[in-house]
Amino acid sequence: MQKKHSGAIGIIITIVLLTVLVIITNIDTSNFSFLEGIAQKLVMPVQNGLTYLKNKIAGNNTFFEDINNLKTENENLKKQNEELNKSLSELGIIKAENKTLREYANLSDEYTKYTTVPAYIIDRDWENLNSTIVINVGKKEGVEANMPVVSADGVVGYVISSTETTAKVQPIIDPSSSISGIMSISRDNLIVKGELGKSNELKATYISADADLVLNDDVETSGIGGIYPKGLKIGKLLEIVEAENVTEKYAIIKPAVDFSKIETVLVIIKWEDLIRWKMISM
Repeated sequence: MQKKHSGAIGIIITIVLLTVLVIITNIDTSNFSFLEGIAQKLVMPVQNGLTYLKNKIAGNNTFFEDINNLKTENENLKKQNEELNKSLSELGIIKAENKTLREYANLSDEYTKYTTVPAYIIDRDWENLNSTIVINVGKKEGVEANMPVVSADGVVGYVISSTETTAKVQPIIDPSSSISGIMSISRDNLIVKGELGKSNELKATYISADADLVLNDDVETSGIGGIYPKGLKIGKLLEIVEAENVTEKYAIIKPAVDFSKIETVLVIIKWEDLIRWKMISM
């Protein structure tokens, strides 16, 4: 039986081989579309893989190019931001300078009858027993000791010493400060002094027994003493404190100047009353 099966299989194989041989011999050798189709099917997956790989590499290149572009754009934005901040800073400086110029202009309008020098406050000391203010003008601008210093609101103090470029000012709130004052309404004379540890109060003493003081009346410089011109505003009368001994009677004055906020001042270097005072003193 096995021999019969083996012989049958051999016959079938022989028939298949002869059939393939016949088909091949009948193929037009000038047309290999059949073989090309087979080859294309075999090559196509490889070709697709290569194409995908190529596109992937090209995509990565584009990705890296985009990163470089983003870095460049980021650097440009940083530079623009720095330039903008610089411009804003310069604008702030210009605004501050314009504000200062306007303050100086207002100050100058208030004191047109005096020869003045504008100044910044560059340092102040309220903590020590003697309060002081330092301004950014000195002998170079004609600023000398005993010259009055004012703001748009009123009397600040007077120059106690000066260098070539700066001057030290004793403010009227200093305990050792003393100004001859006069009431605006009653025209009563008094002496105004600073109060220790109090930057928002002044004390008026040497008030005559028959003085007719009025609350909220303005206190002005009397012009006596040769340091302050007459008529500069010192402050406003807030309170009158009576005493059994008339010589102990005093009043509380609120300074016209807010010393916690003052920034710009004028130094009065010349006025007519000063010239007359110096002539009388000679």
